[in-house]
Amino acid sequence: MSVQTSPQPADVAPAPAPFLDVRDLKVHFPTEDGLVRSVDGVSFTLEKGRTLGIVGESGSGKSVTSLALLGLHKGTRAQVSGEIWLEGRELVALPEAQMRALRGRTVSMIFQDPLSALHPFFTVGSQIAEAYRVHHKASRKEARDRAVEMLKRVGIPQPERRAGDYPHQFSGGMRQRAMIAMSLVCDPELLIADEPTTALDVTVQAQILDLIRDLQEEFGSAVVIITHDLGVVADVADDILVMYGGRRIEYGTTRDVLKDPQHPYTWGLLQSMPHLSGDVGERLNPIPGTPPSLINLPDGCAFHPRCAYKGWVHQGRCTAERPELRVVPGSDRHLAACHLSDDAKQEIRGGDGPDDRGAAAARAAQ
Repeated sequence: MSVQTSPQPADVAPAPAPFLDVRDLKVHFPTEDGLVRSVDGVSFTLEKGRTLGIVGESGSGKSVTSLALLGLHKGTRAQVSGEIWLEGRELVALPEAQMRALRGRTVSMIFQDPLSALHPFFTVGSQIAEAYRVHHKASRKEARDRAVEMLKRVGIPQPERRAGDYPHQFSGGMRQRAMIAMSLVCDPELLIADEPTTALDVTVQAQILDLIRDLQEEFGSAVVIITHDLGVVADVADDILVMYGGRRIEYGTTRDVLKDPQHPYTWGLLQSMPHLSGDVGERLNPIPGTPPSLINLPDGCAFHPRCAYKGWVHQGRCTAERPELRVVPGSDRHLAACHLSDDAKQEIRGGDGPDDRGAAAARAAQ
């Protein structure tokens, strides 16, 4: 008699790797005063068509992280470790010649200050055309036509004429649009925007953010936006990474982080935001103190010298033990690094703790 066996389950295919996968990235700079730990163990993932907002004060490690994604620390004294996987290719160990072939074509960046990023001696059109010719076998006329096309696409009027102007002849908003045109001229798959709305008035800020969003939909790019403004990430980002002292302290979807923030530093960022529903005379609540030195970070939680709630944690853990990222109860992707218990957070937020600015921003972003 034959014995019937149950059919074996088919092998389950492994989940596809994310488009961008940053693992335990560290960027340290040796100096005469000591080792500057600008980025100290940052990890995140990003898929095509989605936007990650990296948020934090000046000196938190945001821009250094973005430069590492472009491989711009190669050839410097920076000590870079960890892994950066871009569509199956590891970038940290990639030779500079191969990284240069990716930079501008596969990975591109909108720099923080377009006036210093654009060369003052060359016309805007010639600089965009040159960025195109580096990665394409195109004639000068083809490259110029492409530059004019991109200037038109980012909303610069009379692009044929303005392509012959110099950077100083453009307004701040127009220079930023020109930088976006240069960044997108080769249809990159990953776009990094470092403080793209700094020093622009509110109306122009909204136009630039709308432009980035529209072009992302058109090109299907993954976008990393670096900013200190939670209002910006509420408007454009799908996920938020909050950095402090070169480390991750909160990470999750925009809705989770803004509606249910879990770290006192995130609470402080939200409380320092103005909002339309408040009283005209209401004062903002800035975070007291200053960011820590990246050469000599405090023991334990780097935020504890500025944290108003460290007294809620028993046995001085905030000053002695570095908190690890842990999953927020009831969420799969929301992580926070804080010693406060869940009950303590609920009690703080139900009393005189953080207000509802994050929830309001989350609703506005929907």
